[in-house]
Amino acid sequence: TSSAITAPPPPPNYSCAKTRRPQHFTTATRLIVTSALIIWKGLICMTGSESPVVVVLSESMEPGFARGDILFLHMSEDPIRAGEIVVFNVDGRDIPIVHRVIKVHERKDTGEVYVLTKDNNDEDDRALYARGQHWLQRRHIMGRAVGFLPYVGWVTIIMTERPIIKYILIGALGLLVITSKD
Repeated sequence: TSSAITAPPPPPNYSCAKTRRPQHFTTATRLIVTSALIIWKGLICMTGSESPVVVVLSESMEPGFARGDILFLHMSEDPIRAGEIVVFNVDGRDIPIVHRVIKVHERKDTGEVYVLTKDNNDEDDRALYARGQHWLQRRHIMGRAVGFLPYVGWVTIIMTERPIIKYILIGALGLLVITSKD
């Protein structure tokens, strides 16, 4: 029997993989963004709140909630009661505020109205309201706090206060996706 020496197989053609890498990156990015949006919209539907997750940005709610805690919100049709922690928007301000309801009044002309205060303060919030506004109404309330996750919101605070860290993190994640072999 004679054994024939065969030539080794040709090297694999990687040129196809190199052209797929940008497509893979684009597809992965779109998938991540789409998944995040679907999850966010699902949370909005399940909780009834336009912003189901918020970060406590100041020390105003200590000792109950610390700066950097994440609050989970839910908005139902149940009446809001004194003592509840709510997140609200004030006309003319972009950032929601987390405070405790200290008084609930019912006015026949406008319905229920609320006065809120910080846990770390003895005065009410009327100084924060829009000019001429003395009460909050239900339309201002974004949701009730139903749970929290301590300290996790610091990631958001740091990236907001130090944007360079956000850009470095995004760049590192992009580089990781581009250089991955999968």
